[in-house]
Amino acid sequence: MKTITVNSRKGGAGKTTVSVSLAMAARQAGLRVVLADMDPLRSSSEILRSREEASSMLIEANAGKLWVLQENCKRNGCDLLVIDTPTHPESEIIHCMTHSDLVLAVTRPTFLDLAAVRETIALVQRTPTPGLVVLNQCPPKRNGEENPIVIDAVQRLRFGKLPVAKSVLRSRIAYQHAFASNCGVTEWDVNSEAAADVLWLLAEISKHLALAPPKSVPLPRTLRRRPQGVSPVRAMQSALRRLVG
Repeated sequence: MKTITVNSRKGGAGKTTVSVSLAMAARQAGLRVVLADMDPLRSSSEILRSREEASSMLIEANAGKLWVLQENCKRNGCDLLVIDTPTHPESEIIHCMTHSDLVLAVTRPTFLDLAAVRETIALVQRTPTPGLVVLNQCPPKRNGEENPIVIDAVQRLRFGKLPVAKSVLRSRIAYQHAFASNCGVTEWDVNSEAAADVLWLLAEISKHLALAPPKSVPLPRTLRRRPQGVSPVRAMQSALRRLVG
């Protein structure tokens, strides 16, 4: 079983959006997934608790119960545990990071968010766990060209000592429709641009998890640009086979 911790020290960056979207996409792809909502606001729970299968895939917990939760997940054949962490206290965040296989540091491409994500990066560096910065709520491309705000954010983050995911999540209304329907964006419309963003990110993350070397060795390079003619669903499924194989 693999454990992913999703964190942002700044509210509004979208860690719940990332947590729910990835967890439900992985579940839709056939993985046995549990989402642990450790944020006192319980935003992930608000989205998913009304689902019929919520009792088996959604757990409201805290960092002190992480070891018990992980052991129960392993006994029940879980493939992936996703942790939606609180923004504080620092001790609980570090505990979750330390006992995970990968930490996702979520940030928007804004000045204040980029300043705040440095705190998450600093916490990851205090643990033996590899991390990956995920850009969320990015403006959509125009005429195939990346927005200067996103380009600038990537340049700034390259000095943060954590790799930046090549797959970014765009600001799209589809997330609001999906969450209002108590589902992930890939469930709401797997053919939407938002779903494609999530599936590419999931494929990239699963590659990090499946190919993670010993901590003393640099992480392998992330996925290249989206190849022409390759379905994000197919790329995601291929990567996930490595994860559970």
